[in-house]
Amino acid sequence: MATLELYSKGASVWIPDPDAVWVSSQLLQDYKPGDKHLLLQLSDGNKVHYPLGSASDLPPLGNPDILEGENDLTALSFLHEPAVLHNLRVRFLDYNSIYTYCGIVLVAINPYDQLPIYGEEVIDAYSGQDMADMEPHIFSVAEESYRTMTREEQNQSIIISGESGSGKTVSAKFTMRYFAAVGGAAQQTSVEERVLASNPIMESIGNAKTTRNDNSSRFGKYIEIGFGRKGDIIGANMRTYLLEKSRVVFQASAERNYHIFYQLCASRELPEMRSLKLDAPEYFRYTSQGGQMQIPGTDDVSDLERARNAFTVLGVQPDQQMELFRILSAVLHLGNVNIQVSGRSADRAHIDADDRSLAVFSKLLGVEGPQMAHWLCHRRLAIGGEMLVKPMSGQQAMEARDALAKHMYGQLFTWTVQRLNSALHTQRGQVKSFIGVLDIYGFETFDRNSFEQFCINYANEKLQQQFNRHVFHLEQEEYVREELAWNRIEFSDNQQCINLIEGQLGLFDLLDEECRMPKGSDESWVQKLYNQHLTSKRHPHFQKPRMSNSAFIILHFADMVQYECDSFLDKNRDTVFEELINILKASQLVAELFQQQENVSAVANGSVRSGKRSTREHKLTVGFQFRQSLQMLMDTLNSTTPHYVRCIKPNDLKEPFMFDPKRTVQQLRACGVLETIRISAAGYPSRWTYEEFFSRYHLLLQGFRSEEQAQVSCRRTLPDLIPDPDQYCFGKTKVFFRAGQVALLERLRAEKLRAAAVIIQSRVRGWLSRIRYSKILWATVTIQRYSRGALARRLAETLRYTKAALMIQKTYRMVVVRQLFLMIRQATVTIQAFTRGTLVRRRYRELLAERAAVLLQARVRGWLARQMYRRVRAAVVFMQCCVRRRAARRELLKLKSEARSVERYRELNKGMEVKLMQLQLRADQESSALRETLHAEREATSAELEALRATIQKLEAQKYEKLQPSPAISEEEVEKMRRAEDKAAQEILQLTEVEFINQALNKASTALREELDEERRKYQGLLREFTRLEQRYDNLREMSLLTEHSKGHRRADSGQSLSLETLSPSPVPRSPQSLTPVSLSPFPSALPSPEEVRRISVTSPCLEGRFSMWSSETSMVRESGSWKNDETWNKNRMSQNVPQIYVFHIYIHHTILPQLCSNSCVADSFDLAMFTLLSVFAPDVRVDSALSLPPGLPASVLFLCVRQADCSGDQTRARSLCSAAVTAMKAALKKHSNDIAMTALWLKNTCVLGDLLTQHSPKQTLDSDELVPLTSDLSDLIRALSDLCIQAYQQLLSITETHLQNIIVPALLESETITGLSGPAAKLGTPRKRAGSEPRTGPGDAAPTMASVLRELGALHTALSHQALPLVLMEQAFRQLTYFISASALNSLLLRKDMCCCSRGMQIRYNVSLLEEWLRGRGLQAGGAAATLEPLIQAVQLLQAGKKTEADAEALVQTCTALSGQQIVKILTLYTPHSDLDERVTLNFIRSVQGLLKGRCDGQPPHLLMDVRRVFPVTFPYLPPAVLHAEQLVIPDSLKISFVRRV
Repeated sequence: MATLELYSKGASVWIPDPDAVWVSSQLLQDYKPGDKHLLLQLSDGNKVHYPLGSASDLPPLGNPDILEGENDLTALSFLHEPAVLHNLRVRFLDYNSIYTYCGIVLVAINPYDQLPIYGEEVIDAYSGQDMADMEPHIFSVAEESYRTMTREEQNQSIIISGESGSGKTVSAKFTMRYFAAVGGAAQQTSVEERVLASNPIMESIGNAKTTRNDNSSRFGKYIEIGFGRKGDIIGANMRTYLLEKSRVVFQASAERNYHIFYQLCASRELPEMRSLKLDAPEYFRYTSQGGQMQIPGTDDVSDLERARNAFTVLGVQPDQQMELFRILSAVLHLGNVNIQVSGRSADRAHIDADDRSLAVFSKLLGVEGPQMAHWLCHRRLAIGGEMLVKPMSGQQAMEARDALAKHMYGQLFTWTVQRLNSALHTQRGQVKSFIGVLDIYGFETFDRNSFEQFCINYANEKLQQQFNRHVFHLEQEEYVREELAWNRIEFSDNQQCINLIEGQLGLFDLLDEECRMPKGSDESWVQKLYNQHLTSKRHPHFQKPRMSNSAFIILHFADMVQYECDSFLDKNRDTVFEELINILKASQLVAELFQQQENVSAVANGSVRSGKRSTREHKLTVGFQFRQSLQMLMDTLNSTTPHYVRCIKPNDLKEPFMFDPKRTVQQLRACGVLETIRISAAGYPSRWTYEEFFSRYHLLLQGFRSEEQAQVSCRRTLPDLIPDPDQYCFGKTKVFFRAGQVALLERLRAEKLRAAAVIIQSRVRGWLSRIRYSKILWATVTIQRYSRGALARRLAETLRYTKAALMIQKTYRMVVVRQLFLMIRQATVTIQAFTRGTLVRRRYRELLAERAAVLLQARVRGWLARQMYRRVRAAVVFMQCCVRRRAARRELLKLKSEARSVERYRELNKGMEVKLMQLQLRADQESSALRETLHAEREATSAELEALRATIQKLEAQKYEKLQPSPAISEEEVEKMRRAEDKAAQEILQLTEVEFINQALNKASTALREELDEERRKYQGLLREFTRLEQRYDNLREMSLLTEHSKGHRRADSGQSLSLETLSPSPVPRSPQSLTPVSLSPFPSALPSPEEVRRISVTSPCLEGRFSMWSSETSMVRESGSWKNDETWNKNRMSQNVPQIYVFHIYIHHTILPQLCSNSCVADSFDLAMFTLLSVFAPDVRVDSALSLPPGLPASVLFLCVRQADCSGDQTRARSLCSAAVTAMKAALKKHSNDIAMTALWLKNTCVLGDLLTQHSPKQTLDSDELVPLTSDLSDLIRALSDLCIQAYQQLLSITETHLQNIIVPALLESETITGLSGPAAKLGTPRKRAGSEPRTGPGDAAPTMASVLRELGALHTALSHQALPLVLMEQAFRQLTYFISASALNSLLLRKDMCCCSRGMQIRYNVSLLEEWLRGRGLQAGGAAATLEPLIQAVQLLQAGKKTEADAEALVQTCTALSGQQIVKILTLYTPHSDLDERVTLNFIRSVQGLLKGRCDGQPPHLLMDVRRVFPVTFPYLPPAVLHAEQLVIPDSLKISFVRRV
């Protein structure tokens, strides 16, 4: 069937329109060859006749409805301009999608509105995903380039181009932000901060307001972001191109100069700015020409403040910033210098000596005013070897002044870029590969085009040529890979236009030659162009305007542009007189800008004109420098893998979501998108795998009907369906079609389905008639049955009421008699109880007095013994202190200044913790009071309700008795009944008011609870941030240690005594974990507390002198004991990398601990507690040994030691022991940061220890007589343990989330648990894989399934259950994890079009049901874990629900309460039918849903994606354990600490 046969009745075609460019219409009759016109019907109902000259004049065909809104333009069946324009319009206006793929190009339309699609959750969703799987986005292009770079180790480039105001700069910013997030933000490197900080500076000095854009970049830039071997950002470099310096001295109407000038003028009232002598922008000539002083919606003062902060981040000091501002202010004052003329013909220019602007200019720059005034009006000439000074005319003097201003600004711009590059230069290693981001101006055409537009369009010609060749190369690779017999695709190469500009005797050559001529002019240059390219040899891309002799026309690839030759030579020379430069060189302020002026030929900002011709002739022109830099850019791009982003400006009014088809088509033609379409359409644009083709068109195939034989069936049937063999081609894995053939196959498929539908309808209608008769017969029988049943039930109800009345009377009489009996018995029991209590209390007081006397005697005797012991110990301690004081004083002087800042931080931190604890205590008290009040009110309400119910029942019984035949009722009884009814009504009203009060109390309690949860969440967030900063400090310390170690070190003395340092002798700061043995020392009075040690370790570079006494004492112990004969100790001592804590631990276990165990007399319980702590809490304890311990055993052992030390009256030692335990637990958590089981173990021990200390706290009310309160106040340590619990809990979740992160989407969304439900993908336009796109899993890797997710969750549940952690805590943990799973899956679903179908929704729902069943099987669904899955469940229900009628829309809005309006609309927009039984969601249905959503106030956030990083605050339940006794502990013999029972 030929393509002409598609022009049949009902077909959709596109016809040109002067306003809408293209409009859709429908054929009203079939087209026959030879027809001179087509009868069409427009969308508004009008009928038109479309004239035809031949078959080639037929209008373009429209694509099938199923392809409407396709996210890849190359997937369209018909590839032409109207199809592209319509698809972009539909996606932009109807779907609010600003990004669309066009092959390898990402088309980005500026929405002129803030969209919630750039948050951190969106970055997380696109990170690690394939480009073809996700919706088009700028993050997808960035991710593709990043993955290709890391996988293939090849440099990448992202080329962003477009008109001014199309969003190029914003796209570049988001690209940089994505790289900063995935390549280094987690480590808080300063490189990406500096890269992002460079944006305000470059916008201030390089952006300006134009008629098309309020923040237009007037220069091009190429930023190379360097990455290390681990894929982290380690450096960056920026290159700039063609700064528009002419804007400094001239602005067109409704435009502004560069932003920095207006920012300085707006900040003139600041104290530091007053010396600049600035005024309002209207006062200066260089800022008032455009007439626009202010941009609506911007604040120049705040913009300048941001720029100054960015300068500070880049290392530019405030005094250097002020010098820069002085130069910029001098440029403004230079523009106001009044140049006057004199002489007979007014050919002599001069400047008054008292000119104020010149005086301010000279003062700001520190130059001589008279010299500057002289050389602004004179020039030096070399004639015959002599130097002559010639006065200039007024026009020449003003041009010299403007040239100096432009040159100063250009040099300042270059200096700023160089300073920025030096700040971004890597210091962390060698750059392995880089990703370049090119933000360059697009093709420009104005009413008057000059030298700047000529260079810009020349650059776009070069970029377009590179783009065309790259697209052709990709097409060629695809055909070669599939082994197709193909002919070379012809594409429009613009090499001729490029040769016209840069070739021999081209425009640039003739321009440079004219610039070297002594009397060269613009007119003579244009005449040379005419002679060279029109007279001698006519060039196809060069034309002369009919009505002008000072302009020329170039036929660019995008459009025909006319250039006015005025000032071409001056802009190309861009010269400034050497005398003026020499004056500026004498200024210390601007000397740095011109220090390399002698070699200025290498600078791209202009040249210096001197009096000698030989010097002038060797200067490089702007055009030559621009060609050099552009060639360097092209070489860089050709050596990288390019990725293209084309930004489109939808309208010139800057209105949000307004689409102007004329402007859009103009930009599509200019940016090369249509050229991509044309190249693709010239070959085989539609390509299907054999499986996809079989799934869609198996109805048309003959022979085998199985997928295994899909390729054989396709090869056998296609020649019968498409007779022309040139319209398709078979590859190795795909079948390729030319444009329009997919639409032909769709028509054949629809015809076959229509014939089958007629047969099905006839059978179904007969079946429905038979069903209707059966339903009528069944309904008649049912009505009869229900009528008879109603009469029988009425009789039964009468009998039941009679029996109930008799039962109520009997029960009431029984209740009255029973209440009397109970009252008498209660009085008797009360009298007996008071009598017996009096006797018992009398006996108790006697026993109490006797016990007090005995206790008093014991305390006095003990006090006398302790007094004697304290005198002896005080004398010994005094002797020790005298010796230690001498050593400590020296170190104290060094540490005082360093400790102040840290102490202040700790005081503030402690104050914040106390404040939070007070707030939590107050909230708990108020909540408890409200709970008690609510309970009392509910009890009272219940009692009143029961009474009212009894009264109502009584009244109903009386009313029923009234219906029986009885004597007449008196008026008094009627009045009495009426009063009873009124009383009952009043009581019901009061009860209603009580219910309202209860509701108010419930609301207040809920608000207070939410406030408490918010405060708890903030506190836990601060704790998480503190932990992260602590980890960052440890990483930096280790990096510093490795750096110093690599520089070389001295070996330690073999006789050096044991100290706190590691065996590596480098004097570097120690971590808190490395100081743990200090707190465990048996000599606590000589050592600082753990917090002090931690503070000293941060601030002091060396701790050898601090603990020299302790080292000497341990050395004496080593010499006197058997330690030095221990081979194990000697071997560990010689190790160079073993931390000292493990060395000390070996010493304790191998020497001192056996001696203590062999000694039957344990005198000092604190020393024993120290050694016990090392045995139980050592960070190097084996994992299997630790997990075999009973839950909470280490904490119980430690608490016994603390209690023993407290009972002995030594509060200092008890506190020191607890502090050492906290430090050891932190070290253990850090060591096992990736082990779920060990983290759960330490979480359990931390909770148990905190509960034990809280239970025995002096402030706690004791619940049992066996509990003895501690005398030590350990409230601060209890708070530290509480923080440690939160840290361990967060570490548990972090480990599990890390394991789940990469398997959630494949397991929950992609895995097919129900085999064969989804089948192969069957959508019409499958987006092609981009260059470098590969699947996430290799051929041998098994795809993750729900079993993988449940396995990870089961591992966490097993670890928590093994440690017997409370169910409430487990419910909170799994609530957080299920939210993480739901949010990750839903975010991916909202960004993937292939997942939004009914069959996939069924798969996802089944996978979610497996997770729900797992939660129910472990009793975790009650804690909110199942509720967090509700958004995902409602999303898949939305995929499966009906989406056609208004009733369906109302049902969807009422059902999907957990989804926001944007999420609902996004899912409906992405919905893609994957079978013939389904249809695409219509735009009218989506608009109906949007209208219903406007009236819904569900409080859902406006963001499209869920916040994956949201953290629910955790609450640890207080579960006081039973009374702890040492003899009850089950201590394994392997620990060798059974002697603890003697404590």
